Amino acid sequence: MKSYSKELYFNIPERMGFVNITSQVEEVLIESGIQEGLCLVNAMHITASVFINDDESGLHRDYKRWLEKLAPHAPIDQYDHNLTGEDNGDAHHKRQIMGREVVVAVTNGRLHFGTWEQIFYGEFDGRRNKRVLVKIIGDLIGSTCNFSIFSFRCF
Repeated sequence: MKSYSKELYFNIPERMGFVNITSQVEEVLIESGIQEGLCLVNAMHITASVFINDDESGLHRDYKRWLEKLAPHAPIDQYDHNLTGEDNGDAHHKRQIMGREVVVAVTNGRLHFGTWEQIFYGEFDGRRNKRVLVKIIGDLIGSTCNFSIFSFRCF
């Protein structure tokens, strides 16, 4: 079994935004040479997210509106966290809702998605550099599997 890691860097100019990072993750998978396994993609910051969904602009606008209703940025004094001098209490809540990471199966050297699925980086406190970890574990060549009514074995 092989393990391969790479960090991707993002600096979103707005406070909140979504970026389709599927092609960057696919490039990391190709670099890894791994053919069968799992690909973890996780935001390495507490006010950012990685999630899977459709790449449709209306959906992204809906997410922004919905998240802002659930955890509005202003007034900033509504969050005890902001008593520390920060102004991003809302961003921590938005990240909690959207999640930290995704895991995608790797099959025959490709990300094994459902229909319309794409990987997104979600930013909730932008305007600075942040990173995303891509960690892939698996085998370099496809496994040979034997199935029977009594067992399942891969070599």
